[in-house]
Amino acid sequence: MNKHIQLSAEKVPGSIYDVLRRDLVAGRFAAGEKLAINALKEQYQVGLSPLREALNKLAAYGLLIQENQRGFRVPKLSREELDDIARMRTELEGMALERAIAHGDAVWEADLLAAAHRLKRADLTLDKVEEWERLHIQFHRTLVAPCGSVWLLRFIEQLHDQFDRYRRLGPKMPTVRQELDDQHHQLVELALKRDAVAARALMDDHIQKSYEVALARYHQHA
Repeated sequence: MNKHIQLSAEKVPGSIYDVLRRDLVAGRFAAGEKLAINALKEQYQVGLSPLREALNKLAAYGLLIQENQRGFRVPKLSREELDDIARMRTELEGMALERAIAHGDAVWEADLLAAAHRLKRADLTLDKVEEWERLHIQFHRTLVAPCGSVWLLRFIEQLHDQFDRYRRLGPKMPTVRQELDDQHHQLVELALKRDAVAARALMDDHIQKSYEVALARYHQHA
């Protein structure tokens, strides 16, 4: 039986790494903003040691910039970076999807159907946005889980976080969201049919449409 590769963010004490990572991706800190250590300690009710450990890990991960003797800053946004992230997502996620379709077993099929069902039922009201985001990333993780490469999945996860810093800059766009949701369903159908060529082409289009949303939001904040 094929063993699926499961990835989750490595945690530091008190899960402050996970909380800060989520807040950085969600745009709760402005691009270019310098983070005040004392303010973070108060805001997250966490000690200095686990906080610094989390900040160092987030800097290594690419969601923060560590400045010599001056603390940490949120990376700025740029069109060049967004273009690069989208290109790499297209290449790596497409590769992972092809491999997953080739190696996924019946357990993967069941997991994929369940992940798609949970995402479809997710409530997108304002107080449920984070839940939808969690289920959305879980769907994409499940889709490529049996690709056979821990490093490939790790790079894809990192690219998703960087991409979402742009995508989540503005409010939801219902028309585009419906189109992207329909593509989630189509991706599942193609994966279950083991049609890797059509699935990769659809994944390319899916990322391109998400990129257009992210680009529009970047221009609004540039």
